[in-house]
Amino acid sequence: METADGADGPGGPDAPGMQFGCASFNQDSTSLALGTKTGYKLFSLTMVEMLDCIHESVETADVYIVERLFSSSLVVVVSSAMPQRMNIYHFKKGTEICNYSYPNSILAVKLNRHRLVVCLDESIYIHNIKDMKLLKTLLNTPSNPSGLCALSINHSNSYLAYPGSATIGEIVVYDANNLNTVTMIPAHDSPLAALTFNTSATKLASASERGTVIRVFSIPEGLRLFEFRRGMKRYVNISSLSFSPDGQFLCASSNTETVHIFKLEQLGPSGVDEAGTWTAYVGKMFSAASSYLPAQVSGMMSQDRAFATVHLVTSGQRNICTLAMIQKLPRLLVATADGQLFVYNVDPLDGGECTLAHKHRLFGTDDDQDEVAKTEGSEVAGPAQTCPSYAATAALPASGPITATLTGYSEDGGAKRGEVIPEHEFAAGPVCLDDENEFPPVNRNACWAF
Repeated sequence: METADGADGPGGPDAPGMQFGCASFNQDSTSLALGTKTGYKLFSLTMVEMLDCIHESVETADVYIVERLFSSSLVVVVSSAMPQRMNIYHFKKGTEICNYSYPNSILAVKLNRHRLVVCLDESIYIHNIKDMKLLKTLLNTPSNPSGLCALSINHSNSYLAYPGSATIGEIVVYDANNLNTVTMIPAHDSPLAALTFNTSATKLASASERGTVIRVFSIPEGLRLFEFRRGMKRYVNISSLSFSPDGQFLCASSNTETVHIFKLEQLGPSGVDEAGTWTAYVGKMFSAASSYLPAQVSGMMSQDRAFATVHLVTSGQRNICTLAMIQKLPRLLVATADGQLFVYNVDPLDGGECTLAHKHRLFGTDDDQDEVAKTEGSEVAGPAQTCPSYAATAALPASGPITATLTGYSEDGGAKRGEVIPEHEFAAGPVCLDDENEFPPVNRNACWAF
């Protein structure tokens, strides 16, 4: 899932009131992770009116990447104190499984049940998550200082998407299972800003740095399926894209006050709309007429508007959004850089303006609960902040003593670019990192309720 993060945290290290350096939803949006200046927090997202803190640690400071493997106890952590080193923990046992170092600073980490991908500025490392063996190093990739990439959560076809150019919006789709390039998609005229796969890895959504148009492509073919116009009046910074679990909706948040939800109309085997709605009919008429109009006009006509929206009070803040099913109903979750989590109800039939179901404060004392209970609307407190990075995060580290270690590629070894990282030897034999018995879901102990 998408993240709000930065090596120095949102707004920089001296930003007033800022207490965390990264925030992210895990792969299936069942938990939210925060990396702080002094530790980490991991929340369970199973209730609307109660936020369960299932883990908190103060062992590692200044974390800017925290990635959790679904609901398991396996987490990946990168700290700005050692930005070239990645630590993998079993946070429930309080043990370190292994650690790896790379030639340059780590900008993003993505993982599913088969692959773990580490993204640097001009290279990408693909590991087998079962034994952490390095399978492939993609060298001399286009400069990617934000660490933008996406890995499908469906491990049966582990597709990896990353920028194919530093100047235009080309997307490289790479098969991380078979280790070959699948396709190159000319998605946008300007550089990429956001990427995400749907759950089944059959669709890929993208946005450029302009932030006006969001496009959806078929995978692995790379055919354009949908175009959604976020806005026409101004360029914005898209901070996150996320599909709903069923792939029917796509949400997008930016540095503006509006979060958009788009609906993906399903096509039948014949290529026509399954639902013969008036909207679908009008859309076909516009599509037919567009061939007789100038390119700019026809392009705008083929792009659908938002199905539903949320209007935040404050704009300019870094935020992330996701769509999830909580208590059997569709919800939109928005986490903001000032440490708040908003839960909205989404009407899957009529759309429109989403209603605020609850607001949680991710930091603070019990005194904050009264304030939260009295809050109405989608108010976001605090000054507008910016975030310098797009590193992918979703986890929490070990809180207990680290006992199990794995010797790996070290900075002292100093492998240069192009050299193969030596195969690692586990201290106590191979560990199946994707084994549910080895990494079962953690117990949920409520820290507080709002």
